Amino acid sequence: MNDHVVFDEYQLTIRALSDRLVEAQAPIRVLDAIKWDDAIRQDFYTHQGKQPPRVDRDYYLKCRPLAFDPEAKKREFQNIERDITRLLGQFNPVGQIMRRMCREYRMVIRMLEARGTQDFGLISQELYGAASDAFHAGDPTLADLGLMLSDYLNNIAERGDLEDEPKTLTAKDAVEILQSRLSAVFGDDAIRVLESDGIVADAAAGADYIKVRSDAMFNERDVRALEVHEGLVHVGTTLNGLNQPICTFLAKGPPSSTVTQEGLAILMEVIAFASYPVRLRKLTNRTRAIHMAEEGADFMEVYRFYRDQGYGMEESYGSASRVFRGSTPDGLPFTKDLSYLKGFILIYNYIQLAVRKGRLEQIPLLFCGKTTLEDMRTLRQLVDEGLVIPPLYLPPQFRDLNALSAWMCFSNFLNHLSLERIEADYANIL
Repeated sequence: MNDHVVFDEYQLTIRALSDRLVEAQAPIRVLDAIKWDDAIRQDFYTHQGKQPPRVDRDYYLKCRPLAFDPEAKKREFQNIERDITRLLGQFNPVGQIMRRMCREYRMVIRMLEARGTQDFGLISQELYGAASDAFHAGDPTLADLGLMLSDYLNNIAERGDLEDEPKTLTAKDAVEILQSRLSAVFGDDAIRVLESDGIVADAAAGADYIKVRSDAMFNERDVRALEVHEGLVHVGTTLNGLNQPICTFLAKGPPSSTVTQEGLAILMEVIAFASYPVRLRKLTNRTRAIHMAEEGADFMEVYRFYRDQGYGMEESYGSASRVFRGSTPDGLPFTKDLSYLKGFILIYNYIQLAVRKGRLEQIPLLFCGKTTLEDMRTLRQLVDEGLVIPPLYLPPQFRDLNALSAWMCFSNFLNHLSLERIEADYANIL
């Protein structure tokens, strides 16, 4: 806690409850608990990709034991939730956020207990959503968005001049470039970038580090996307959360914050001109693959979906295993990867509305920790009360909101135009 600030009893109570929440969630590592190890992958390759991975409920119980006692951990969150109500009351704003986090973590534990069963996928849908969810009443679903983006990307893919550059940068090269760029933003000692061979994705962010998979290859666009996505957003929001003197829970993200986090990260890629069609197709495919699995497709069908698009055996296996990790090869999917496109749409709409209503001060608060959209009004209130401090680290696009505001003003107007009418009118000039 900050030595130079004297906290009153109310602030100390919130800090104590927040610290308990942070400590209680520490051993819960969702991705570690659900990932498939190298032996599963090698066995799949040994059978030339002709047999589904050998993963069942016993695999998780024997090879992925949880690092905590589920029953004791659920009781711990129950006790914290009860103490929040006892000490802060039922309607206290910060108490309501922490109580919801307690309930969410209990649901996460139930999901991990259900690994290898149908319940795992059902609870995953409760936590992260489903591809068939609509954004708003009457609007298209995530699955619709995935298909629509695929059509656009197919039109672009027919052009030869937008092909992805060759990947000539090794993990070591990527580490050096990222370390240099992020040190310039956050200071020399704030973030470590290092190689790792224990991760599924090409890169992953931790509290104050970014791991780059040691056998991955990159091009300049990939590195730029990682700088923006993992560095400026994921590590930036973690450091802002760790900087909170009272609401320390903002440094830790329950599943509900994943949508905000990944949405912010994709939005940043877009407005920093760091995204590109190959990357967007990867995100679109994840949504489509999850929707296929929700509709009954098994691992082999999703694997073939990737192979049919021209991906190699390794990349197709990796992508398909992301969909079924925690589940079984013929079970319901793990839906976390819906967060990218879902979050982008929700965050974009939120910022657009904030600009339309002249509430620009709300926008940077998205970065003050691992936030969720439904808490944004409450966070504004907590900043005014001095319980939450504004974000220390902000990407340039959110530090100076001039360009973003101008863009959103145009965007608000463009949304009112009929794309079908435009297409008909422009037919002779395009």
